[in-house]
Amino acid sequence: MIKDVVGVKTYSVWTDMLKRLVPGGRTHRLSIVAAGMLQTAYEIAGEKKKSNVKARKLAEIIQVALEGDEEEGLGKLTGLIQQLFRDAGVGSKRTNRNGQGYSIAEDAAQQFLHWDDMPWE
Repeated sequence: MIKDVVGVKTYSVWTDMLKRLVPGGRTHRLSIVAAGMLQTAYEIAGEKKKSNVKARKLAEIIQVALEGDEEEGLGKLTGLIQQLFRDAGVGSKRTNRNGQGYSIAEDAAQQFLHWDDMPWE
């Protein structure tokens, strides 16, 4: 769905970036990159939603995630980001040194949900 909103060229650049960065990348950096991609997709969807059904649908999904229960919103956003990782041919699941699994996509969704937070203010 994101690809249909941002366009093939932009989406291809994003998936190529993930393909190159994810294998050796640090999660805290990758999650912000992926959150930025979702933020951009959300802005483009807002611009196109009057004339584009898929943009309207994407904007609705993200808006509901932002306004609703954080846990539910996290799940919906994580699914969108996981699709981006799948399309790039890279995994979003990782394991830390203690053997605990975690998800870059879920971290990215958290980053997106708190995009405007500035705890120092």
